[in-house]
Amino acid sequence: MAKAQTVSGTVTDESGPLPGATVSIKGTSTGTTTDFDGNYTINNVPEDATLMFSFVGYVTQEVQVNGRSTIDINLETDAAELDEVVLIGYGTTTVRDATGSVSAVTAEEFNKGNIASPEELIQGKTAGVQITQSSGEPGGGVALRIRGTTSVRSNNNPLFVVDGVPLAGDATAAGAPDLGVSGGSSKNPLNFLNPSDIESISILKDASATAIYGSRGANGVVIIQTKSGRGAQGGSFTYDGSVSFAEPANTYDLLDREGFLQGIEDLGGNAADADFGSDTDFQDAIFRTAFSQNHNVSYMNNYSTGNVRLSLGYNDIEGIIEESGLERITGRLNANQRFLDDRLNLSLQATYSVVEDNAAAIGNTPGASGDLLAATYYTNPTYPNDVAFDPGGGNLNPLQLLYYTEDVTETDRILLNVSADYDIFDSLNAKVTFGYDNSNSERNIAFSRDIVGLSNGVPGNGRSALDDLEATNTLLEFVLNYNKEFENSTFTALAGYSYQKFDRQGTYGSGFGFSSGNTGDIINTFRGDFNAVRNSLSGSNYQTFGVGLNSSNYTGLFPDIQNNIAFTAPNINSTAIVGGFYDNYDELQSFFTRLNYSLLDKYLFTFTMRADGSSKFGPENEYGYFPSGAFAWKIDQEDFMPDAFSTLKLRLSYGITGNQDGLGYGNFTIRTIANGYGIDNGGNVNGGGTARAGFPEPGLQWESTSQANLGFDFGFMNDRLSGSFDVYRKNTEDLLLLTQNAQPSPASTSFTNIDGNLINQGVEFAIDYDIIDNDNFFWNFGFNIAYNDNELQDFDGQIESAQISGQGLTGAFAQLLVGGRPLYSYYLREFAGYDADGISIYPNGDAQEFVDKSALPTTNIGISTRAEFGNFDASLFFAGQYGFYVYNNTANALFTAGNLNTGRNVTEDVLTSGESRLNAPDVSTRFLEKGDFLRLQNASLGYTFDLGENSFLDNLRLYVNGQNLLLFTDYSGLDPEVSTSTALNGIPTAGIDNTAYPRPRTYTFGINAKF
Repeated sequence: MAKAQTVSGTVTDESGPLPGATVSIKGTSTGTTTDFDGNYTINNVPEDATLMFSFVGYVTQEVQVNGRSTIDINLETDAAELDEVVLIGYGTTTVRDATGSVSAVTAEEFNKGNIASPEELIQGKTAGVQITQSSGEPGGGVALRIRGTTSVRSNNNPLFVVDGVPLAGDATAAGAPDLGVSGGSSKNPLNFLNPSDIESISILKDASATAIYGSRGANGVVIIQTKSGRGAQGGSFTYDGSVSFAEPANTYDLLDREGFLQGIEDLGGNAADADFGSDTDFQDAIFRTAFSQNHNVSYMNNYSTGNVRLSLGYNDIEGIIEESGLERITGRLNANQRFLDDRLNLSLQATYSVVEDNAAAIGNTPGASGDLLAATYYTNPTYPNDVAFDPGGGNLNPLQLLYYTEDVTETDRILLNVSADYDIFDSLNAKVTFGYDNSNSERNIAFSRDIVGLSNGVPGNGRSALDDLEATNTLLEFVLNYNKEFENSTFTALAGYSYQKFDRQGTYGSGFGFSSGNTGDIINTFRGDFNAVRNSLSGSNYQTFGVGLNSSNYTGLFPDIQNNIAFTAPNINSTAIVGGFYDNYDELQSFFTRLNYSLLDKYLFTFTMRADGSSKFGPENEYGYFPSGAFAWKIDQEDFMPDAFSTLKLRLSYGITGNQDGLGYGNFTIRTIANGYGIDNGGNVNGGGTARAGFPEPGLQWESTSQANLGFDFGFMNDRLSGSFDVYRKNTEDLLLLTQNAQPSPASTSFTNIDGNLINQGVEFAIDYDIIDNDNFFWNFGFNIAYNDNELQDFDGQIESAQISGQGLTGAFAQLLVGGRPLYSYYLREFAGYDADGISIYPNGDAQEFVDKSALPTTNIGISTRAEFGNFDASLFFAGQYGFYVYNNTANALFTAGNLNTGRNVTEDVLTSGESRLNAPDVSTRFLEKGDFLRLQNASLGYTFDLGENSFLDNLRLYVNGQNLLLFTDYSGLDPEVSTSTALNGIPTAGIDNTAYPRPRTYTFGINAKF
């Protein structure tokens, strides 16, 4: 019998001690992990035993003891496996060991350049993940879809988890009422994160991977991990800085003075009446070459009992439209500290950010008069380039909309994650986490009285709007982890409890009739007026109010505001005020478990269950239950497999996840509110009492999505060539929708589960190949493609959606929600050209009908290549979307012969279209275009300097980067990757292009330094 002994030593990597590495006796369940100094001690080791040293992302090493009592080992990184490390809910794994469909993108693989939000870092990097920037506005919204669109009403974005804290998922920046030309697109709720602080982004796609998040995992999960101080021995500083120059990637071919006047003559008009003597390109007047700068400084240190990273970032991103941009200051502290012989670990991740958005006067549904961009495109080019010019006739001067408006949003946000985990036994760990996410946002909008041509409200007078929002997300979690190794298998179990509360409170209002020409004065005056009104109502239950302060009755200006309160106060300087305040909260209580079993390191089993209880539902269905199961078979580990396969794994999974986002915020299904007072046409006060905001719906159920997945992971030549293939089917049932109630009724709308199933099914394929990999030259190529088919089945209703706006388009829509078709299906007149008189031909009559086209892409692709030669590195990245259509609302509203006939500018193609000046701009397939595109999204070239041993710098790299360099498409608008929000009947939209903020082409020059 071999003699037993104690063996100790230190495990290191290239950076120094490696804490958390596993040391075990081969063929037994006996083992331990290294402490924060990389030290280990293991007892009762036979002198002829073999020790196994392993850590995620490193090559496992086996070492014969041969009677030694001290064994030190240095682990080498496994490049193939290290790239595969992914975060999953409440833990980590690798793609090699995952049973679900998961992927990860690390900092080295991120898209480079002038990046405003985390989603842009991973655009096109993962099969089945569609990322669409709705506009080119700095900080504008980004739509992220994982395996299709799974809900009719909700925003369909995945759940974002930042350093273990699930975010609320709704807006954190204040909005504002539409004053006629503003309102604009929503801001990105992830803008508070500095992209330079992010270490990796993991994407969980199938139900097995997302079910641990239960009711919030139906749209997938994106887990963001920020950088820590681990590996920075002795402390180090880094500086990343860049400057960028951006210009509009595309502009419209508008008529100049000569073409404009000639076009009016050709249509039978009098050019002399439209000639104001100048030749102005108003696109040149409002667009600019934008300058941006980015600076990030960080300090990292890894010491014997912990690590720390501290960073400070500053971003100033100018928009390509004058007066627009985003300025952001971020600070982050990540720290870990171990106590009690490394059994207790305390962790802190904290970020604080201040983001200031300056927006232009651009709206989603600007109406007949248009917004800044519409006015820029249609304004008579013979007008002078003069902000003081009055065009008369109720026409807008776009320069006044540009310089006589102010729209500023400031958002302060803090995100904290404090956790303590304790090793009760070697195999049992307990962790408590407290998360806190608080956002305070204030938005102020003002339009000077000096803007002529505005129609909404009191013409010729100033107007203002405000919105104050405080959103708080509080999290408390307790998790137990059990890990046990047997002779030929491993069992891990996780059980946890989570409580999360979401609070939202704020005020909103708009005022008309200000006499000042100074936007700052208007904002200050309106805030004073608004607070005077609100303070008079303190203690009441009234949620909305309206005020008319002179003999004219202005309540008719606000037909969408109900439950008004008549109020008169002294020293009020505005003519009319409408507004309100709110204070809502929701709660989510959850219990969850996950079991993993690995047999012979070949057969992997996973079972997950989460029970979520939400305050948004009545007592009958307060809890939803979301199970999943998965199996994976490492076929490459079987003896019968040829050596050609370094990886071959089969994955099977099925599970159910949920969604409650369609219900909005604040327990709307069962709440009642006070009914306010109103002013009738005679100026009399009436009303009072209470009214329902919605019917109690005790039978309302969770929206649930079941998903089945079959996948393969493969690799050859030690995974130099690797990839994956997946087939999936998702079925969403009990769809949540806000429906109109038959009148008379105490409430106009109520939430319900509609009949019907929303099906998404498709395939994904990804491949990555290190074509050349030697000391002198490295060249990698990656490609991914995903196909998704979307269809709403067994739904008997018909709901109009996708509002189309513009002169003569009141009440128009372009899409219809109906069974048997994809979401966002177009419902239009079929256009077949013009007759001899230039009037539109509709072969099937004037009635709208389905045209078998949708705004949803069926195919998404990503192509990337990266090379390193000596000290140079270079990369290219292409992204594409295919099989979708865009409705060109911009052309429908602006670029028709009828507009030219009324003295508005148009694009050059209108002159040769054959359209009559009398033709109506009907909503039809005339303005529906194929949106297919391939974009050179990113190109980068860098050089890393050779530094001497005596240099104070450890690393120095210079680079140049280009974004949105080339676009291959047949779409006639500025960019087919667009989605202006024109929701109608509570149905979100996609594929509508309505004077969207143009996308820029950006050039960046940067430096990375470490010292």
